[in-house]
Amino acid sequence: MHETAIDETQGFTLGAGVPRFSVRSASATAVSIVVDGRGTVPLTQSGDVWSGEVPGVEPGDTYHLLVDGPTGPRHAFDPTRPLLDPYARGITRGTASRWTGVVVDDAFDWGGVVKPTTPLDRTVVYEANVRTLTAANPAVPEHLRGTYAGIAHESTIAHLHRIGVTTLELLPVHAFDTERWLRDAGRENAWGYNTLGFFAPHAAHASPGARAEGASAVLREFKGMVRLLHAAGIQVVLDVVYNHTAEEGLGGPTSSLRGIDGANRYRWAGLPDDDDAAAAAYYDTTGCGNTLDTSVEATADLIVDSLRYWARDVQVDGFRFDLMAALGRDGNHVFDPAHPLLDRIRNHPDLQDTLVIAEPWDVGPDGWKTGSFGPRTSEWNDGFRNTVRQFWLTDIAEERRNGAPAHGIGALAGALTGSRHLFDTARGPLAGINFVSAHDGFTLLDLVSYDGKHNEANGEENRDGSNDNRSFNHGIEGDTADRGVRAARGRSMRNLAATLMLSAGVPMLTAGDERSRTQHGNNNAYVVSDDLTPVDWSDDEDAESMTSAVASLARLRAAHPALRPTRFGVEGQETPGASRMSWYGPDGQPMTIEGWDQPIHRALQYFVESTPEHEPFDRVLVVVHGSGRTRDITLPVREDLLGYRLAWSSEKHRDHERLRPAGQVFTAYGPGIHVFEIA
Repeated sequence: MHETAIDETQGFTLGAGVPRFSVRSASATAVSIVVDGRGTVPLTQSGDVWSGEVPGVEPGDTYHLLVDGPTGPRHAFDPTRPLLDPYARGITRGTASRWTGVVVDDAFDWGGVVKPTTPLDRTVVYEANVRTLTAANPAVPEHLRGTYAGIAHESTIAHLHRIGVTTLELLPVHAFDTERWLRDAGRENAWGYNTLGFFAPHAAHASPGARAEGASAVLREFKGMVRLLHAAGIQVVLDVVYNHTAEEGLGGPTSSLRGIDGANRYRWAGLPDDDDAAAAAYYDTTGCGNTLDTSVEATADLIVDSLRYWARDVQVDGFRFDLMAALGRDGNHVFDPAHPLLDRIRNHPDLQDTLVIAEPWDVGPDGWKTGSFGPRTSEWNDGFRNTVRQFWLTDIAEERRNGAPAHGIGALAGALTGSRHLFDTARGPLAGINFVSAHDGFTLLDLVSYDGKHNEANGEENRDGSNDNRSFNHGIEGDTADRGVRAARGRSMRNLAATLMLSAGVPMLTAGDERSRTQHGNNNAYVVSDDLTPVDWSDDEDAESMTSAVASLARLRAAHPALRPTRFGVEGQETPGASRMSWYGPDGQPMTIEGWDQPIHRALQYFVESTPEHEPFDRVLVVVHGSGRTRDITLPVREDLLGYRLAWSSEKHRDHERLRPAGQVFTAYGPGIHVFEIA
C-alpha cells in the first residue's frame, strides 16, 4: 500500500501510520465509522470535519457510517441507518442489499506510460458505453465483452485507430445505481447517469474475474484499461455526473449525502426559516429529483477532489460534465459563468492538463447556456447538431414533398466554420464540440430511418424522449430491404458524417454510428437491454462501407490543417492558426447575398486556406449541394492554382484520380458533399 497522490482530507488515509478516516457534516451531532469485523469508532469534530484513527484497517475491508443529528424538514438523520462514505474508492453491495464502502489497495505500476498529448484541433472524440461498445464483438474474448478490459482489447484499439479516434469518452463509469422506480418495474439503468459515489469505478463494468476478486481488482482493471489506451495514443475522457446523486427526490433512498448532511448538500426551494412546506422542497434543475448545491464549499470540494483523483491517481485525460449549467448556479440558483466551482475546474493546478467539456445546459429556469462557459472549456454544440440535421434531412424531406425546402445554406456555412455566433473570438472554434448524434437521441442510422421515435420498450408509452429529432426516414419507416431507400439513407449518413468531420471545431462520433448501429427507433434507450443496443460487429456490407467512409474522412481531416483552425480570424488581420475563407456559388463566382438564405440556393463552394502556425500551408475546396436535384457546379477560377483533384465524395464511385482544371463543370447528382485538394 502507499499514500495516494491526492491531498487526503476525506475518506480513508492509508500509509505508514495508523489509518485515519474523515468525513464532513456541518449539521451532524455524532458520527461513527463501522468497519465490518473490526468494530465501531466514534469520530471527533473540528468545524464541519469529523475524523479519527481506525486501527487495523486493510484493503478489502468493508465499512459504513452512522450519523446522528437534529430533526427538521431538511434533515434525514437516523443513527441506525448505514451510510456510504462519499469518498469511498470501492463500492459493493453489503448486507440487506445496501451499498457499502470498500477499502482499496490503489498501488499500480504504470510502466512508464504517460498521458498522450493530443492537440485539441487534432482531437476526434468517440462517445461510448462500456457495455455496448464490445458486448457483441466476437474478436473480444467472451468473458471480457462489455467490460473495461474489453475496451482495452487489441481489436477495440485497432478499430479506434482505423477511424481516427484520438479520445475515447466513456458514459458514466462512477459507481451508479438503477433508480428505484425502474428497478420496481424490472428494468435497469443502462447509461449510468445516477451516481452512487464519485470515486469508485462501477464494478459491474469490470470482468467477472475482477469482480470476484473485489474492489481493488476492479480499480486495477480500470487503470489497466487507461494504461493500454494511453500506450496506443488514445486519451480517456469520463462523462461525469456531479449535478445530482442516486438518492433521488425526497422519499428516495437515503444512502449517503442526504443522511450525512442533506440540509447543506442539496438545493432547497425555500430559505431555511421558511414554513415546513417550502423548507422541505428540493430545488431541482436536473429532472432527477435532486440537485447538488455547488455554492456550498463542502460540495464543491467533493467535486474538485473527485476530479483530482481521477486525473492524477487514475490518469484520465479529461471530463465531460453532464448538465454543467447546474454546477454553475449560485446560492440563489442563478447561473454564474464566473462561479467559483467553474473557476476551480478550469484553473486548478492538478487539472491543467485535462480536457474540460461542458454539456452547457440543465432543465432549470434559464438553463440553456451554450457559449457561456468561458476559457479552457469546450461545449457540446447542440446548435451544430440541429443545423446539420435540418439541412441534410428535414429540408431534403420537405423538398421531396413540396418541391422546395424552407431554408437556404447560410446556417450550414456558419456550422462549417465553427459557430462563431456562439463562441467569441478569444475562445475560437475549438470551444465547440460538434456532434450529429449522441447517446441520448437517435443513432445515425436511425436518424435516416425513422420520422418519429419508437420508445415503447422503455415502458413509458412512448412519452419519453425528444419529439424534435429533425430526422427523415426516406420514405419507409424503419428497416427495409428496398435498395433505393437504403442507398439514399447511406448517402445521407455520409453527408452527415462528412459535415461533422470537415467542420471547424472538435468532432464527436457516437460509438457504432460508423457501424450503422441501430436502436430500432428508440431515441432514449437508457433502460434498453444490451441485446437491442450494442455496436454490431458482424460482417455487414453497409457497416463496412460506412466505417470506410468515416476512416477516410478522419484521414482527410488530419491531413488538412485548413479544416481544423485553432482560432477565428479577425477582419483586416492575419491570425496564425485561423483559416481564410472564400465563398463561391454554383456558377464559380463569389457568393451573392441572395445565395446565402434563399431556399432555392442550396449549393456553395467553400475555399479554405490555413494561416500557418505549426503546420505547412494548406488549402482545400469543399463543395456542398443540398438538393435532390442534379446540378452543374463550376469549379472556381483562381490564378494561384492549377486545378482540383477530388479527394472524397459522399457520392459513391466518383473519379478521384484526374486533375480537374479551374472553371470545369462538376456535376452533383443529388444531395452531397465533395472535397477537392488543390494542385
